[in-house]
Amino acid sequence: MTSGTPASQPPVDPAVRAELDRLRDSIDNIDAAVVHMLAERFKCTQQVGHLKAEHALPPADPAREARQIERLRQLAESAKLDPAFAEKLLNFIISEVIRHHEQIAEDSKR
Repeated sequence: MTSGTPASQPPVDPAVRAELDRLRDSIDNIDAAVVHMLAERFKCTQQVGHLKAEHALPPADPAREARQIERLRQLAESAKLDPAFAEKLLNFIISEVIRHHEQIAEDSKR
């Protein structure tokens, strides 16, 4: 039995293990990049939230959100990613952005 292999599983061919490790390292790097990109995105949306609060604009912009969802669906299709998944992800992100904008607006009233 190799280290990290449960007793109920047969040993894995070292070449397969190496390929699995290589792919998992790539996945880990991509996950890190996604987190950093989301952090950058939220830095920008925080600035948008402050501008909206300063000028008494509503936290949500349904027309822009609809355009962004359609744009992301098209990008997803081009990238061979399920557009429904991309839309769900963007809807989650948008809901978080709106929540932040509402909080910024509330804080600016104090």
